[in-house]
Amino acid sequence: MQLVVARIGRAHGIKGEVTVEVRTDEPELRLGPGAVLATDPASAGPLTIQTGRVHSGRLLLRFEGVADRNAAEALRNILLIADVDPDEMPEEEDEYYDHQLMDLDVVLADGTEIGVISEISHLPSQDLFIVERPDGSELMIPFVSEIVTEIDLENQRAVIDPPPGLIDDSEAVVASARDAEAEGADEAHPGSDSGSGSEPGSDKDAS
Repeated sequence: MQLVVARIGRAHGIKGEVTVEVRTDEPELRLGPGAVLATDPASAGPLTIQTGRVHSGRLLLRFEGVADRNAAEALRNILLIADVDPDEMPEEEDEYYDHQLMDLDVVLADGTEIGVISEISHLPSQDLFIVERPDGSELMIPFVSEIVTEIDLENQRAVIDPPPGLIDDSEAVVASARDAEAEGADEAHPGSDSGSGSEPGSDKDAS
């Protein structure tokens, strides 16, 4: 399986180094000296990492055959792609690669379906699941143990225990609005059943 592990940024200095935007939790494994990486576009690669170092909090790489600033700048915005065994797991317990989490069904403990993970967003403070719900809307679920209680790769699902308001705040507003409309209709037209039986919003409509 091929996965994007970095995007090349601007040239750094005059000796062929480039900054990179890291897109892997294991840069020391994927972006170490000697690593041979495919590229997007494919015509730019493969590229072999010659050296790597951290400067002012950013990873700098130099590739074999790239010896000056002009050659380095020509690589800007190219994606670096590594071959990863789809069955490979991170070294740390309870950690997962993005591709293992993508498309998992998100459910509550009682089995209620919430949606499907469509994207993983890596923020400085925490990771987020972007969950697509059946109606096409999106919901953001913090990937923390207090909320995501189980990752079940065998059954392809993520079990969540959301705090109040994480899923149903917008639905409560919609339900309240519907109730208000129903009450108004009943007052204007006594005996009408047009507003009776209004249902609360479904739990299956967010990201």
